[in-house]
Amino acid sequence: MKLGLTGSIACGKSTVSTYLASLGCAIVDADAISRALTADGGAALPAVRQAFGDGVFCGDSLDRRALGQLVFSDSQKRDELNAILHPLILHEIARQLDTLDAPEKLVIGDIPLLYECGMQTLFDAVWVVSVPRETQIQRLAQRDGLDRTQAERRIDAQMPLAQKEQLADAVIHTDGTIEQTQRQIDALLCRLAQRRKP
Repeated sequence: MKLGLTGSIACGKSTVSTYLASLGCAIVDADAISRALTADGGAALPAVRQAFGDGVFCGDSLDRRALGQLVFSDSQKRDELNAILHPLILHEIARQLDTLDAPEKLVIGDIPLLYECGMQTLFDAVWVVSVPRETQIQRLAQRDGLDRTQAERRIDAQMPLAQKEQLADAVIHTDGTIEQTQRQIDALLCRLAQRRKP
């Protein structure tokens, strides 16, 4: 069974994904795929350099901070970057999902932009990880060293969480303790197990 896991930035999706991995689920991580594509020698780098120039590079290495500041302050440049990365990421996600898919196995697609990219059709169900907006702003600012305006700009660049919640099969709230989050996941896994019984 293939399960999509999504949310917005700084919502605790990594915490959920890590717990699912600890339970033996196979994880297809879109962020890890993106990082590999933009790491030194990555397949996306030539197109990124051509589109954005040497200013977002330090030698042969991508300057992620410089690129982030550029694309999160200009929606046209963000669309340009997405047009480069998304087809490469989507191709690799689909390849890994097919490789890992097997009866009696739960494969998790950990994909922040799952709905934005129309990838929900690849999955049997989708779970959204969610927190209140204020918690999200505080977490993101603290995690990435951003001021409030920068944090809000990055959050607002994604589909609203409320919209993702409406589309999802289940919502996991991560504004409590880790144990509370894990209990929600355990309950959802039990429900899935019941559904999969013949």
